[in-house]
Amino acid sequence: MPEKMIEFEGVSFTYSDGQHHVKAIDDLSVEIKQGEHLAVIGHNGSGKSTFARLCNALELPDKGVIYVQGLTADSMEHIYDIRKTCGMVFQNPDDQIVASTLEEDVAFGPENLGLSTSEIRQRVDDALSKVGLLDQATRSPLNLSGGQKQKLSIAGILALQPQCIILDEATAMLDPQSSIDLMQFIIDLCKQQNLTLINITHNMEEVLLADKVLALKDGALLLHGTPEEIFAQADLIAKEALRLPFHLSLFDSLAEYFTPEERAENFQETEVVELISRKIRTLPDDFHADTKMENAKNLSTGQGKPLIEIEHLSYRYNPKSSNSHLALQDVSLEVFAGEKLLICGHTGSGKSTLIGHFNALNRPQTGSVKVMGLSASDNANIPEIRRSVGLVFQYPERQLFANTVREDIAFGPTRQGVSEEEIDKRIKEVQELLELSDELLERSPFELSGGQQRRVAIAGVLSMGPEILVLDEPAAGLDPESRESMLQLVERLSDQGKTIVMVTHNMDDVARLADRIVVLARGKVLQIGTPEEIFNHAEVLAKSSLNLPQSLHFSRALSQSSGCSFAFYDEEEAVNCLRPYLAAAKSLSEE
Repeated sequence: MPEKMIEFEGVSFTYSDGQHHVKAIDDLSVEIKQGEHLAVIGHNGSGKSTFARLCNALELPDKGVIYVQGLTADSMEHIYDIRKTCGMVFQNPDDQIVASTLEEDVAFGPENLGLSTSEIRQRVDDALSKVGLLDQATRSPLNLSGGQKQKLSIAGILALQPQCIILDEATAMLDPQSSIDLMQFIIDLCKQQNLTLINITHNMEEVLLADKVLALKDGALLLHGTPEEIFAQADLIAKEALRLPFHLSLFDSLAEYFTPEERAENFQETEVVELISRKIRTLPDDFHADTKMENAKNLSTGQGKPLIEIEHLSYRYNPKSSNSHLALQDVSLEVFAGEKLLICGHTGSGKSTLIGHFNALNRPQTGSVKVMGLSASDNANIPEIRRSVGLVFQYPERQLFANTVREDIAFGPTRQGVSEEEIDKRIKEVQELLELSDELLERSPFELSGGQQRRVAIAGVLSMGPEILVLDEPAAGLDPESRESMLQLVERLSDQGKTIVMVTHNMDDVARLADRIVVLARGKVLQIGTPEEIFNHAEVLAKSSLNLPQSLHFSRALSQSSGCSFAFYDEEEAVNCLRPYLAAAKSLSEE
């Protein structure tokens, strides 16, 4: 029987600043076995990150005891050994980048272990190679994208060769294929070396890969069991506003057409596809389902006026340095009034660099950028361009700095010279739009949850009255409920006439929101088109490490298996499409 790697016995932990007290972990008891892969899920603020920090003694419990390979953090010597045993990759990669080049950063940990130069060199090269960054070893981390920084953080932990790897939303900023590849690599590594893996995630497809799942609510144990056991409790999952993987959520929505035995025995996507296909194949060849599909988005690129015009734009970081990096190559595109333009691409494809040109944070080196007809190369136009384009950064929490939420939202209009009466009016407008309570306006922005902080950052940008809103991964790292709230907000802003540009890796968000999609790869535009146009070019998605939305992937697998043609872009469409087939099959079986 596997030995215990980590054991919590009645553990509680409270954050306190002297005035406010927040119980992050509440009387938690749980065991994690040597070599076990544990997924940890729950809302933002449920205690997941605190749980991780307690596992490697970055925090110490107020009550109860934690054992890590039999050691407790009751002495500095034990704390040192525990932290060597448990390597942690934080949610924000900037929190653990310490050096001026990638190879120096990865070497930092092994050097502190007192290893030989040759051993350090070998570990650094191996770790960078495993995350796909070896060819950039001498590059500065400052020039990396958010996703590349996360890969660097993971390399730094791999170089330490810990017995337990803790990932705190480590794949949230990675493109879909990089996320899949990296998780599979870490899982394979852990299996080969009998390492324990703790993965804190909101990605339910990653949860399916785990041996066990720990669900937290307000720091207390909500659920603990295998993925099958957890996801079988669909009602509780829904009540807690967590999310089932697409195929299981669809299966649950269509439960009336399946027997209890069928619902209990089919868990994997391939099993659900085959079960539905078998039922469809029992229908007569001339069966016709009267379904109405309304998933087409046919925004013409010629409609409206272009608010942003980019022609033959290229951009190089550190152009005079040996670490020079070409981030954009001959990019041309337009952004039209009122559209939702989503920009996708692999980690490091140039997405954030591109949108930095939209409000002149980055200035054109080659080519031209015009915003509202104004050239971004002319210094005199910069104030007006920045009034027209509001940019919400990849980590919007970093845009917060004031003592209260109200002061943070008012800062921009105040700098614009807006009157106090107008500022109060704007605060009221964004408060209603973003559903911010009066009580929240008087709180410190640093006391808020991740989802709340994102909304406040957006409120601060909207209060300045931009015509175009540019969002860089606004939903990354949020729990399912907060993510849904964020996407609804984007749709609401669009309905009110805002032009939306959004960077995302999540192809389900793309399918749901996009009028048009820009696909980038290695700084170049691969294709611009509607979701239908892009999703019908698998080679374009593959070149940029993207994948199909889960709904479309399922529908295509079902089409191939059943012999019928399906194409749906969300669960509601899927249910409406499949219900007539399954109802007819059920009726036929009962005759």
